[in-house]
Amino acid sequence: MELFKKTLSPVAAMAIIAVLNIFLFQIVGAWTVGGGETMMTGLIAQMVMGDSLSRIPFWNVAFPPDPGYWKIYISLGMLFGAVVGAVLSKEFNWHMPRRLSEWVMITIGGLLMGIGIRLAFVCNVSTFYGLTPEMNLGGYLAISGILAGAWVGTWIYKKSLEG
Repeated sequence: MELFKKTLSPVAAMAIIAVLNIFLFQIVGAWTVGGGETMMTGLIAQMVMGDSLSRIPFWNVAFPPDPGYWKIYISLGMLFGAVVGAVLSKEFNWHMPRRLSEWVMITIGGLLMGIGIRLAFVCNVSTFYGLTPEMNLGGYLAISGILAGAWVGTWIYKKSLEG
């Protein structure tokens, strides 16, 4: 019975996300490359750099900063939901790497993930909630790559901690 209670809420949550994804796709179209995070970066850069940010073609032509961009709020909502879920399950924990090698591995892993997701031209979250429910082969390939990369990265990380 306990296992049923633990699996019922994730299944219900995924069903709700799947239904809401249908409406989201109908209203705004498919999710694309990490737009919410990119837009937040642009807004922060605009606060720091001011009008000189417009001299950079990416921020002037391709992706002008706009606080009304809808994907910002999806990204913030996912972050908020993850924090609330971790706190409620008593699994919230701050972890600061102690060694330079950990910082290097984290940085390389983040860069590899960012490069891979840019090359795939999708958002890693939308891969799970957008492409996979659409039965898109690219979604399944991306998920396979993400899982394989996470496994290899974890293995390397654990080996480095042992040594």
